Amino acid sequence: MPTMPNPSDTLSILPILKKIPLLSELNEDDHKEIIKHIEMQYFPAHQVVFKEGDPGDAVYIIKRGVVRIYHPGANPVEDQEVAMLGDNDVFGEMAIISEKPRNASAQTMEESEVFVLKKEDFIQLVSSNPNMASRISSEFLKRFKINLQGKPE
Repeated sequence: MPTMPNPSDTLSILPILKKIPLLSELNEDDHKEIIKHIEMQYFPAHQVVFKEGDPGDAVYIIKRGVVRIYHPGANPVEDQEVAMLGDNDVFGEMAIISEKPRNASAQTMEESEVFVLKKEDFIQLVSSNPNMASRISSEFLKRFKINLQGKPE
């Protein structure tokens, strides 16, 4: 069940937002505006957060827990692990400004508390703040070019 972060969560998430490449160029006021739209969600162990091919509808920041990012195989033994993420790690961030579907699946490996920023909230924030839009679009272009270079031809 989603809940609003409590004030101590807000303090703990501010330094994390500054580390997210897509949001790192924003100022503290922009970060605080984003925090107002973040919800806390609780996931049990082994819960699929999203599947490869799903629409990208949110960015996730792990407050506490472990999340596995992977490409699903025909069965769990054939899954290809991409990353194992823990406290303060971020995943799904490119999906909030890209129209592309998820390029991997995400599953909790233990009970996890995760901050979630929904794409529609993010778009509303960016469209009402030209400074935020400009900074995010330049960072997105940099990340997009890096991702393209890392893909096999």
